[in-house]
Amino acid sequence: MRVIAGAARGRQLLAPKNLRVRPTADRVKEALFSILLSRLGELDGMRVLDIFAGSGSLGIEALSRGADYAVFIDSHRESAELVRKNLEITRYADSAKVVVQEAAAALKRLERSERPFHLVFLDPPYAEGHTERLLGILSNSPLIDPGSTVVAEFSAKENIPTGFGNLQESERRIYGDTALSFLTLSDRGEKCP
Repeated sequence: MRVIAGAARGRQLLAPKNLRVRPTADRVKEALFSILLSRLGELDGMRVLDIFAGSGSLGIEALSRGADYAVFIDSHRESAELVRKNLEITRYADSAKVVVQEAAAALKRLERSERPFHLVFLDPPYAEGHTERLLGILSNSPLIDPGSTVVAEFSAKENIPTGFGNLQESERRIYGDTALSFLTLSDRGEKCP
């Protein structure tokens, strides 16, 4: 597992030692960021939220590609420690915050202290219902606005809806067993600055 592009390109990230965490495959991560760059342009100055962070690979890739700030959420202390170590390895610890808490509770907590994020990664364990539940929460959260892009990764075998209120899927891509869904708010307030 490595950082694919940007300032930390080629740095090896620490991988989880157990099967509870399923890191995004490098080929899927490469495709994901290629799509993001074609949709959003550069990631310079962006604020990133990485939910079910695992190793922190997605948020760290965004930081390497120019994002200014990232928040990583994971409910497991071992994963949070792995994220912290990977942030140290890539020298992004000062540009990040790690929250050790269940995802829904962490989002509620962050609503009190954070502005909307430009980019949100949601990569929960497959087939446990987390994807739909968290997309439903995000659809009504002040942590996203019409300037935000939400990327959900889930099993291609899961039947995930394409819409959650105003949060609507604009594109879905399948890579083997992995599905990537790109969602944005149809209309709700101002865009991320």
